[in-house]
Amino acid sequence: MFDRTIKCAAAAVALSFAAPARAELPEGARQMIDAALASGDDAKVATVLELARTTWPQEADAIAAIEGEWQAAKAERAAAEAAAQEDAIRSAGLFERWSGEGELGGFQSSGNSNTVGASAGLKLKREGIAWSHRLAARFDYQRQNGITSREQLFASYEPRWQFGQTVFAYGLAQYERDQIQGVDGRYAISGGLGYKVLDGDGLSLSVKAGPAFRVTEFTDGRTDSRLAALAGLDFDWKVFERLTFTQDANAVAETGGEAVVLIDSSNTTINLITGLDFAVSDRFRARMSYQLDYDSNPPVGKVSTDTLTRATLIYGF
Repeated sequence: MFDRTIKCAAAAVALSFAAPARAELPEGARQMIDAALASGDDAKVATVLELARTTWPQEADAIAAIEGEWQAAKAERAAAEAAAQEDAIRSAGLFERWSGEGELGGFQSSGNSNTVGASAGLKLKREGIAWSHRLAARFDYQRQNGITSREQLFASYEPRWQFGQTVFAYGLAQYERDQIQGVDGRYAISGGLGYKVLDGDGLSLSVKAGPAFRVTEFTDGRTDSRLAALAGLDFDWKVFERLTFTQDANAVAETGGEAVVLIDSSNTTINLITGLDFAVSDRFRARMSYQLDYDSNPPVGKVSTDTLTRATLIYGF
């Protein structure tokens, strides 16, 4: 469907250039413009038309007519491509049009201490006309001298509805487990609004905020259910052609007491991941990242701040 639409648009473009104005041009100008149009390179066509206008100023009207036809045909082609793309998105099945990346890293040391560790992650994204869906999962594991010192699992699902150029509504469901830190399971749901502050020229920045409800199951058997507020930030900066800086942050502040009024904070958690991605090839990237997890009110005997530095290899698909 998509290819047929493009072929029809290309045929319309070819027919649109069979205009009498071109026959009036000098042979050299006509051949130069025809060659540029045949290349299909819009930048080349624009350059050649400008060069022809400078070289043959007396033919400015004829060149302007050709340029107008080219611009109209280009707009028609773009409209046909956009319509075909929208049709392909609308007719796609549930398991189609997903893209993502898989991340894997590990380490082992011996001698004064015997340490083995692994880090794995998966991100999936599906873009629609107004809706998009994001799935993410991460697992970190480490043993040192026969004792498990890290076993952390995180998973999330976030649908988004883009109802303006820069404004979107989001929903979020996420699960965490970190038994070393005393959390057997932490479940959270949230919904609110987000805003795209920057989008383009190698820079993208979006922020979001909304109310949340969180249930925490501790390893000692206690369970807390609290109303909370969530704030998030997503920043990407393409520093060089192959080097990208990423920054993801989420902060959740729970209420203290009844889940009715947000007055005082009982527990605030912050998850911050800073990374540098280096493109090895079109699909493979090497990543160095630093993760900070902060819990203002950790279980007894646990520390508030937990950090992790990762070196991983990423495969995009």
